[in-house]
Formats: sequence, structure tokens, C-alpha cells
Amino acid sequence: MSTISVPAHAISIADDVEQLRKAFSGWGTNEGLIISILAHRNSQQRKQIYETYASTYNEDLLKSLDKELSNDFERIVHLWTLGPSERDAYLASEATKRWTKSNQVLVEIVCTRSAHDLLLAKQAYHACYKKSIEEDVAYHTTGDFRKLLLPLVGTYRYEGSEVNMTLAKTEAKLLHEKICDKCYNDDDLIRILATRSKVQINATLNQYKNQFGKDINKDLKEDPKDEYLALLRATIKCLTYPEKYFEKVLRLAINKTGTDEGALTRVVATRAEVDMKTIKEEFQRRNSVSLDKAIAKDTGGDYEDMLLALVGCGDA
Repeated sequence: MSTISVPAHAISIADDVEQLRKAFSGWGTNEGLIISILAHRNSQQRKQIYETYASTYNEDLLKSLDKELSNDFERIVHLWTLGPSERDAYLASEATKRWTKSNQVLVEIVCTRSAHDLLLAKQAYHACYKKSIEEDVAYHTTGDFRKLLLPLVGTYRYEGSEVNMTLAKTEAKLLHEKICDKCYNDDDLIRILATRSKVQINATLNQYKNQFGKDINKDLKEDPKDEYLALLRATIKCLTYPEKYFEKVLRLAINKTGTDEGALTRVVATRAEVDMKTIKEEFQRRNSVSLDKAIAKDTGGDYEDMLLALVGCGDA
């Protein structure tokens, strides 16, 4: 997004590092200066800042930030400063260790990232936590949740554009049969969602709607309070329409009594450089209000400023 990154020739990493150091020194912290630098640098530039800060001052920038900042502002700056794969590893580790059945963060990561980005996140997980993400998912989850999540985490999907229409028709019928029989944890149902390419799944689900007249997620709302079914619906939405999934997460985070800052922070930090423009368009279409206005109404201070800068509405 153009509001985030400044052309490489227009910035000096050494200057950025020096300015960040100034923001921490003396009395109080200059949060505005931190936002003006970090919120307007892309992931490559932030990586260079992180490395140069370490080599210049022999300190970890993230630790310096965490020491100086607090609460939701600290979290958004921390998540944003991490590289995309390190951030995904960090969020996945949190999600497994604080596992609850309504936790959709793991599905979010494994179903909306490309095969390559998921592989990088898994490598970062190895480096950070000295074990595999599969190991932690297997250890911290049980039953149907484990049965669904393990193959999703372990997959390396084909990313080409080829679609097998015969297979799409056959598997649409198979999915419908399993759902009609309420076999929501069926091996074949999970296999299709966990291994097929996203374009193939899209074709299959289009066939499902064409053949049976209903969106698959409508058929999976048999029991709206069933947390496994909710995870299954989230899986399908993340694989097929990530922008609709993230719009809903933001809508629920902002529109309920008391803001869910955790969800708001996570979505903005992980999608700002990916598909925030599409998510914003979907949010406007769905809520008849712009995302920046909704965020400004619900948040305040440095946290609000950082969020608005990242969604592309702050002063660039």
C-alpha cells in the first residue's frame, strides 16, 4: 500500500534508526516519531531498521519498543515491526498456547497465506520456538479440532490456476452427502479442504451451490453454537473469500460493546501490506461507513494513530 511504504531512495535506514533512538531517549517517549517512521516503512525496510538498530546499539529494537510502550499501542507496534513470517509464527504460538475452541487465529494463518508464506512462517516457528507448529497444534488441541487443524497446518497447496471440473462436481456431491449426514468431521471432507488448491476448492464450492442451491456455509449453520462448525465455516471463508472473513472479524471487533482490540490489532497488522484495500472496500459496502471512521470512533490516542496510518488513512 502506498501510504505505508516510502520509496527506498527517499529514506535513510541509518537516519530512521537514529530517530527511533531519539524517540526513546530523554524524558518520555516520542510516540508520534515512532509512528511517523515505522508505520510508513514496508517489511523490507523494517527488517533493515531492525538489523541496523541491533548492530548500531547492540540492542533488540523490539525489546526497546516493548520497554517504552504499553497496552494496545505496544502490541500493534510490536506486531508490525516483526517480519511477516516471524509475526505469523508469534501469533500461531500464542494461539496454540492459549487454545480455546472459538480461537480462529490458526485457521486464519494457515488458510489465507500462500503456500510459500506458510512455509516461511513454519521455518520462523522452528527458529523461534525450537519445535514445529504441527507439534504444538497436536499437543494443544483435541478431538475434531485437532483432526481439522493438523492437516491444514501441514499442507503445501498447489498454487497454479488449473481446475479439474469433473473432480469439482464429484467432490461437491461428496461434501453435500457428508453434510446431509452430519458427518462434519469426515476424513474426505477434511481432506478436500486441507489439500486441494484454493482455485479447485472455489470451483468445488461453486458446483456445490449450483447443484444444491445453497452456499455450503449456510448448510454448515445447522447449529450456530457448535464451535467446531464455526471453525469449519471460518476455514472455508478464509480459503475462498479472505476479504469477507477479515471484514467480519473487524466488524465484530469494532461494533460490539467494548472493542476487541486483540482482533482489530491482529487484522490490521497482518493485512495492511496484503489486501487492506479490498477489506476496506468490503467493510464500506457491508457497513455503509468507512473503516477509518469506524476505527476513529472506537479507539483513541497513539493506538488510533497507528491503526489509521496502517489502514492507509493517516497522514502519510
